[in-house]
Amino acid sequence: MPLPNEALQVLRSFWVTHKKPTFTFTFPARGRGNNKASTTDQPMPVSTPQGVFRKAKNTAGIKKRRVTVHTLRHCYATHLLEAGVSPRAVQSYMGHKSLETTMAYFHLTQKGSEKANQIINEVIKGVGRE
Repeated sequence: MPLPNEALQVLRSFWVTHKKPTFTFTFPARGRGNNKASTTDQPMPVSTPQGVFRKAKNTAGIKKRRVTVHTLRHCYATHLLEAGVSPRAVQSYMGHKSLETTMAYFHLTQKGSEKANQIINEVIKGVGRE
């Protein structure tokens, strides 16, 4: 999946200040409770970013119940399709085996159909006037 340049720069800055030669993961699990040692051979648990997202959502005053980290994934795919990125490319970025799975994102947007109408009108413009 392509990584925006700004995100890449943030991750590079993080890596420079937080890397340790024993880290297997960029965001390793940390010891909990009395165990302060870093567990570098395990990835960060899924619950960690989910908890951070939930806290940020509450702080922002977002009251919708079904807004999750996974919602961001859906938004990302939908925005890519709206921007005209090839459905096959989005399929690859999202890790979908089937294009049908990716095509489910099309129902979330009207921009795609609006853009299609513009393209059709441009292609057909002038046809039959000759």
